[in-house]
Amino acid sequence: MKKLLKKIIKLLIKKNLKISLAESCTGGLLSSSITSISGSSKVFNLGIVAYSNEAKINILKIPKKIVRIHGAVSHETCLLMLKNLNRISKTNISLSITGIAGPRGGTKKKPVGLVFIGIKKDNKTLVKKYLFKNKQRLLIQRAAVNKALNLILSFIK
Repeated sequence: MKKLLKKIIKLLIKKNLKISLAESCTGGLLSSSITSISGSSKVFNLGIVAYSNEAKINILKIPKKIVRIHGAVSHETCLLMLKNLNRISKTNISLSITGIAGPRGGTKKKPVGLVFIGIKKDNKTLVKKYLFKNKQRLLIQRAAVNKALNLILSFIK
């Protein structure tokens, strides 16, 4: 993963791009991974860990109705986390993650391991849904971070 992180930082610097993140289920692991690389201060603008519904509603301005109807772990919430983060940070690239890291908290409709990752660069926006089968919390978080890093790389190439 270190090699991937270094490649991303190098590309962001080369292309003069800034990145911001809004994380929920990963609890800051993605921000921590990126900032562990020397030179990341040139490209990393903002990392928000909006773990609770209250934080999503009050800081990222997700309407209560969206959270109530679709849930904190949904395509709709992930997309609004992304759009509102982009508005706050004004960076070239914004990324949001929301999911259920477990081991509890899942349902039949939304099982443990369900994660939504959204990314926006300029006018291109994508929200992807993942279902990680390994039910260990840290492994789900790491898998989500890895998917996020690969999405970032694909958006900056």
